Amino acid sequence: MNFETICVVGLGYIGLPTATMFASRRKKVIGVDVNQHAVDTINRGEIHIVEPELDIAVHAAVKEGYLRATTRPEPADAFLVAVPTPFKKGADAGNIPTPDLSYIQAAADSIAPVLKKGDLVILESTSPVGATEQMAAWLAEARSDLSFPQHSGEESDIRVAHCPERVLPGHVMHELIENDRIIGGMTGKCAQIARDLYKIFVRGECLLTTARTAEMAKLTENAFRDTNIAFANELSIICDKVGIDVWELIRLANRHPRVNILQPGPGVGGHCIAVDPWFIVSETPEEARLIKTAREVNDGKPNWVVSKIKQAVADFLQANPDRTAKDVTIACYGIAFKPDIDDLRESPDLEIASVVLDDNPGKTLVVEPNINELPKKLELAELVSINEAEKEADIHVMLVDHKSFKGNKAPGGIIVDTKGVW
Repeated sequence: MNFETICVVGLGYIGLPTATMFASRRKKVIGVDVNQHAVDTINRGEIHIVEPELDIAVHAAVKEGYLRATTRPEPADAFLVAVPTPFKKGADAGNIPTPDLSYIQAAADSIAPVLKKGDLVILESTSPVGATEQMAAWLAEARSDLSFPQHSGEESDIRVAHCPERVLPGHVMHELIENDRIIGGMTGKCAQIARDLYKIFVRGECLLTTARTAEMAKLTENAFRDTNIAFANELSIICDKVGIDVWELIRLANRHPRVNILQPGPGVGGHCIAVDPWFIVSETPEEARLIKTAREVNDGKPNWVVSKIKQAVADFLQANPDRTAKDVTIACYGIAFKPDIDDLRESPDLEIASVVLDDNPGKTLVVEPNINELPKKLELAELVSINEAEKEADIHVMLVDHKSFKGNKAPGGIIVDTKGVW
């Protein structure tokens, strides 16, 4: 099938790089986003997010006329939905978060009017099992004049598939091309046509399966990593209690040929690892016991870090009886959810800094080299350089191991290092 025009709904950390990849292969790409600022920025050939190499690629795609952004979908041969899939706070007895599919529904409602026979619709958003079928149901409800896979099988007018992204922020442009892709079709024909689309730029292997298996594969990948991180985080708490250097311990344990423990930190953030395991738990709460426990361990780690910061303040005041709490300056190094990006989604580091700001009657400094201004919940803090923080702060809290933080000597004062940098 020829794909001359591709419409990408959602121009965030996945949608914009994906749209740009198709445009770089000289396909006409219509990017859609509800954020007018993002649309205007892209149409100037600029980007509104931080991702290495993306700015150059977007500039070229827009300048050459292959990429254009707008706020409403337009007719195309293929539609990719790459919108957020957050979760709602749990309301049941187990307080288990549940998936919020409202963004997917809104995307389906927006593309339904411009669908035509022969079009392909792909859900890229990481989703709970059954979300692709639900999207197809919304589309069918809006367009009764067209047939869909759930009713017409291989003979459907519209093809529907799920292809979850599997990229690392900071390396998206490379991994979109080189990584293998899991492509789950609502029918075998849907999967094959979706594979034809991705092979426009993907050099990795395209692995065909069902939509439900593709959905579960992405959730499984992130639940596995979340469980491994939870093991490391629990180890760090245990080691702190018994006086062992957890970084040395993990380094030694990983010398075993069949052991690969990940690194502990202040928690787990981002839109994937911190969210996706809950999609499994919400569907099968009685069975997903280990996955649920891992989520609880990682969600509880920020509270432990906050307790260490409070203890550091108490130690400082005890050592400096002439000072009061109002005289204590605390610096938080990093608030992004992972190193070397500007993404603050579900960031435990942002939450920790927010609690520090609320609890600390003195000055709170934030060092985050990837942003130009602090989010609203930190507006009373000061965004400073690493040199300013090292000179001014009494207590230094390492939350994100950005490259620019590594290699520096530990600053003077009391240190709370959640990443083993100092």
